[in-house]
Amino acid sequence: MTRKMLAQLSIRNFAIIESLDISFSKGMNILTGETGAGKSIIMGAVSLLLGDRASVDMIRSSADTATVEARFLLSDQDGIRSRLAEWGLEAEDEMVARRIISRGGKNRVYINGNLVSLAMLAELGESLLNICGQHEHQLLLKEDHHLDILDAFGGLQGLRGDYEVLYDRLQALKERRRTLEIRQRQREEREEFLRFQHAEIEAAAPEAGEDVRLAEEKRILTNTRKLTDHAVMAHEILYGRERSLLEELRTVRNAVGEIKKIDTRLKVAETQLDDIYYCLEDAAHTLRDYAQGLAGDDKRLEQIDERIDLLNKLKRKHGGALTEVLKKKEALERELDGIASLGRDLEETELSLQAVLRELEAKAGELSAARRVVAGRLREAVEEEIHALRMEAAVFSVVFREDDEGDDAYTPRGADRLEFHLSANPGEAPKPLSRVASGGELSRLVLAMKNVLARAGSVGTMVFDEVDSGIGGATAEIVGKKIRAAAERHQVLCITHLPQIACYGDRHFLVTKHVGEERTETQVRELGAEARVEEIARMLSGLEITETTKSHAREMLARAGRRERC
Repeated sequence: MTRKMLAQLSIRNFAIIESLDISFSKGMNILTGETGAGKSIIMGAVSLLLGDRASVDMIRSSADTATVEARFLLSDQDGIRSRLAEWGLEAEDEMVARRIISRGGKNRVYINGNLVSLAMLAELGESLLNICGQHEHQLLLKEDHHLDILDAFGGLQGLRGDYEVLYDRLQALKERRRTLEIRQRQREEREEFLRFQHAEIEAAAPEAGEDVRLAEEKRILTNTRKLTDHAVMAHEILYGRERSLLEELRTVRNAVGEIKKIDTRLKVAETQLDDIYYCLEDAAHTLRDYAQGLAGDDKRLEQIDERIDLLNKLKRKHGGALTEVLKKKEALERELDGIASLGRDLEETELSLQAVLRELEAKAGELSAARRVVAGRLREAVEEEIHALRMEAAVFSVVFREDDEGDDAYTPRGADRLEFHLSANPGEAPKPLSRVASGGELSRLVLAMKNVLARAGSVGTMVFDEVDSGIGGATAEIVGKKIRAAAERHQVLCITHLPQIACYGDRHFLVTKHVGEERTETQVRELGAEARVEEIARMLSGLEITETTKSHAREMLARAGRRERC
């Protein structure tokens, strides 16, 4: 079965690296070099593939973009493949991740040539790479991190995920209860205000379009005299006065009739004249009736003015239009209905909350019981590791605390509060790591934790970035063996300053910095057998390499090879 690992890393225009391509293999890949050569820069580039924050300061001077690209081999049964398939990305035997940093701020991330989000890359990166560096020392001193370590070791993420779903539901119900309680406290004052507004509109009883109709009626009432005068005048012209228009039209009609008795060539139809006559006659009667129906009504005009004032007042308060007033009335009725059902909603929410709380308590108890079982296994596994790292009398323990009661006992990660304790020397009671662990002890404890977690995890590549702080001599050799043991299960990239660790590598890369007239550049090359002897000798003695140190280097490499075969 294919082993999941980082097969190739390509870096372009990143810090002092102009162009760098490194091919890694399974097993233990060692990177060494002088301080400041650029090893940390390479690790910084790798960290970008885990979603770390990028900055334009990372881009090499005079370049517009920096690129980090990695090709990962995927195992036959890798969950990464199914995740890629869920995102609609091709999932074959390998995955190529590329991250581009631009001075213009348009940073881009690609997986198998497809543009994706940084969060997607970070999610996959957690299953592909695990970096153990100096920051791990600080994380190990933080109590909050200890619970995550325990759950990772015990494979409790599924059980914890079930708990987190219930916890989120509980928080949502608590928030709803708080909102309903606030609304209930404000209910009386709010309800009184709403009922006042509703009663005001209800009493006015406005109708759609009423303001337009009233304005039209007012316009007619205020112009009664003018309308009457025009109507009477039009009626008189058509019908009322001597020699009216209708009377003249009748004369015209008779004249046409006499002409046509003599000369039929006249094309004026008598029926057309009749139609015109009767239309004008109807208009005359209508004008007469209209004028007779017009009458001034000061009382009605006063009523209209009062009604228009009332409607205008409502419009000013509720949106500027009568349609908005009617909408406001409907909204008030809905809110009043909601207030009426507030008590029922609060009661139902409380019942749901208590039901979820009971489920949460049960799941938290199940998680706590599992954690206590796992804590014993973790203690034994860590003690076995640290004893092998020349801390034979060290005692490691997982201490559970019971600080809170009731709802406060439940956090997003469960009901447990715990921290790791250590006693490094005989006769000393175990105490919190921050109070007892020295730099060298902490380095060994970090390595022990990583080895223990590596056996439980499925990450493809483990990166050890100068975890040899504060150790040396025989302890360093043991650390080298431990990292080599991890390389049996995972691909390992290890940056180290100690020859006792470097000699255990399957492949050895030397990182160097070359200073030219105008530019400084980091380069990486794989060392052959003799060059590796030279590098181990340099690590042993510094600048002056003698035949004695070379002999010592050969002996270390040979001894490491023999132990490896054993």
